[in-house]
Amino acid sequence: MMSTRLSLDTLKKQAKILRQNMADINQPISHSQSLEILAKQKGFKDWNTLHAHIGNQPTPSFEVGQRVSGTYLGQKFTGKLLNVSSIVNTKRYGISVKFDEPVDVITFKSMSNWRTQVKLIVDEDGKTKEKTSNGLPHMLIAPA
Repeated sequence: MMSTRLSLDTLKKQAKILRQNMADINQPISHSQSLEILAKQKGFKDWNTLHAHIGNQPTPSFEVGQRVSGTYLGQKFTGKLLNVSSIVNTKRYGISVKFDEPVDVITFKSMSNWRTQVKLIVDEDGKTKEKTSNGLPHMLIAPA
């Protein structure tokens, strides 16, 4: 199961927007009520449970928009993260990387297959579990 990574700051901003929207339709709610509503929408019993869940998660190594570099199928690249999703109850992340320059993923000289963007699952160190035939991870990624 994957979920978009949430932060306490993001949730509090969403609660503020909810509170403002409710006031706009003449149904004012308190800040604590808006936090409780958000928690239930996210599938948690209450705000305290959601707060504990978010607060206990490790801080991800990667963020949307972050510049990155590394190797993909043995080819060096630089690029930008378009998406980062945490995988529930793991220390792994689904990421989408847009390469600055297309990456040729075929090493055979008379053929080419260029990629401009890929989606993969990496661990907190930026390494895929899957490996190529020479034993290297499909992707190794780090902040640029």
